[in-house]
Amino acid sequence: MAYPFASHFVDLHAGRVHYADEGAGEVLLFVHGTPTYSYEYRHLIEAFRGTHRCIAPDHLGFGLSARPAHFEYSPEAHAAVLDAFVARLGLQRYTLVVHDFGGPIGLPLCLRHPEQVTRLILLNTWMWPFDDDPKMRRRAAVAGGPVGRWMYRHLNFSLKVLMPSVYGRRAALTPEMHRQYLDIFTDKDARVLVLHALARALNGSRDFYASLWAERDRLQGRPAAIIWGLKDSAFTPSQLARWRTVLPDARVFELPEAGHWPHEEDPDRVIDIMKQVLG
Repeated sequence: MAYPFASHFVDLHAGRVHYADEGAGEVLLFVHGTPTYSYEYRHLIEAFRGTHRCIAPDHLGFGLSARPAHFEYSPEAHAAVLDAFVARLGLQRYTLVVHDFGGPIGLPLCLRHPEQVTRLILLNTWMWPFDDDPKMRRRAAVAGGPVGRWMYRHLNFSLKVLMPSVYGRRAALTPEMHRQYLDIFTDKDARVLVLHALARALNGSRDFYASLWAERDRLQGRPAAIIWGLKDSAFTPSQLARWRTVLPDARVFELPEAGHWPHEEDPDRVIDIMKQVLG
């Protein structure tokens, strides 16, 4: 595995967190989802480290961060660690960039410390329970149940099956790029401990999502942009429509040919959009 940036580490109460910290200037804080790590933001970090300070932590269990055996690995637990990480680094003002589970993990920063978040950039993510989405609830029940647990452990399901399936063009997930993520989870126990925990949390952390959703109005009052890959079979345009109601003044950029990882599939377009947004 070849991590493209200098590695930094900070020891927090829950465990040792690895992060990229490139450039200087206004801070861009990148929050990844599953089953990836900070590597997913490499194109954006490379593009903006000449003008901004780009910080991208790996959640515990992911990337080069520690994988403590007794950590909960739920989105609410990851959110608490991220809050501690931001406090330890002394970040006072930053643009928050979130993707996938990075939404429910990262957006609590905006709800709890609204004075710190100057701008929001959302990439195919969410922040609500799936009460009115029967299809998502059924998928989550399978993935988070005993069958899903077996598939995660023995088939590396999230990385080998789910990840390619939500790309707009599967060819965009090159073998070399895919290997960067696969190499993190060669251990079967780790797939259950870390990855399947978030699969269970799709339904299991329903009350946490509901608590975030109840405070959604607090996301307003700052510039926001939504960058959405329309060929994402996991986070469909219906979720984008919901974000439009939450952030009616946000600038929305639809990428018709991209899937779940627009910043991996069409990085040049996403970089151009972010340059517009960041001014």
